[in-house]
Amino acid sequence: MTNKPSSGPTFVIGIWRSGTSLLYTLLNQHPQIALMYEGDLLLLRPLFSSKSSKRDWQTRWEFWNSALSRHDISAGSISVDMPDLPTAATAVWKEYAGDASVFGEKSPDYFDSLQKVAREFPGAQFIIIWRDPAAICRSIIRASRAATFFAKPGIEHRAVIGTHKLKQECDALLRQGIPVHQIQYEEMVSDSTRVMTGICDFLGIPFDPKMCSLQGSDRSAIYEGSHHEFVKAETIVSSTERAEVLPAKLKRKIDRYVSYWKKRYSGEWPRYPEEAAASDHPGAGERFLDDALYRSLRILDGFTAFVYCYAPLSWLNSYRAFKNRRHQKANAEPAQARPAKTPAKAEALRRVEISELK
Repeated sequence: MTNKPSSGPTFVIGIWRSGTSLLYTLLNQHPQIALMYEGDLLLLRPLFSSKSSKRDWQTRWEFWNSALSRHDISAGSISVDMPDLPTAATAVWKEYAGDASVFGEKSPDYFDSLQKVAREFPGAQFIIIWRDPAAICRSIIRASRAATFFAKPGIEHRAVIGTHKLKQECDALLRQGIPVHQIQYEEMVSDSTRVMTGICDFLGIPFDPKMCSLQGSDRSAIYEGSHHEFVKAETIVSSTERAEVLPAKLKRKIDRYVSYWKKRYSGEWPRYPEEAAASDHPGAGERFLDDALYRSLRILDGFTAFVYCYAPLSWLNSYRAFKNRRHQKANAEPAQARPAKTPAKAEALRRVEISELK
């Protein structure tokens, strides 16, 4: 049964490297869907007080992740005077969506704040994508070779513990009667027609076969880098044979947590892997310490965004220049072997550098 279209924004949420970029690309193939790609303005809440917005909120947001230019949105089309964050975000989403009836964004960075987002945006609806936690961590490790965001300390820990945080947030929304549709990455790549038809029913729009293909899709808002090679391809890749990259200690922790979660949720979650690989579970002490570490890491993430909201832009520019020089030096080639940068390559490098700052 097809639902009625929502008047509020649509959020596509999942843990990093769980398939959110692929899902975003397939969704935006539909003529009635126009979601932004990791605008992440909601991470910069300090730019908006209870009375008004900071005058330079657009400049700082653009500096944060190039969201406006990546989506070809003119800063002049959005007023700098906004009463609050929800008003500003909605204005940008609708500006990007144009005549499309489904607006909003996909972002993995909201996975542990769904209830807060739902309170800020009454009428919002959520599409949650799940993936085998071990596969997520493998993908993070491989992506760390191309983007330093995925090489920062504790990113795999955030992903493992964050998977359960997302589950708790998702269940809380369901208890409150907020529209939530859940899909599995493994099923999206193996049976895209069924999965995308289900999403269309949830959104209250007719199914479009183009949603099952990457051909002709607009991926201009997605950051450059080899970690997005599959979503930049023309066909949906379900699996590839690769060498194991998960450290044994991390794999054991994931297996034990999956076994614990399956017991806690009567085998219904997580759906993948289908069978638990471990018989023992993390004890109460281990879970407490893992949760404490997770909270500390997320506080650090929030502090980083806070700095970008308040630090002088001249300081932030200096920091970015320093970080870029260090990154380029670490990856430097002999001068005679290094090809000259074309404008397109320079822009690609700039986008990779932006994605690494978060």
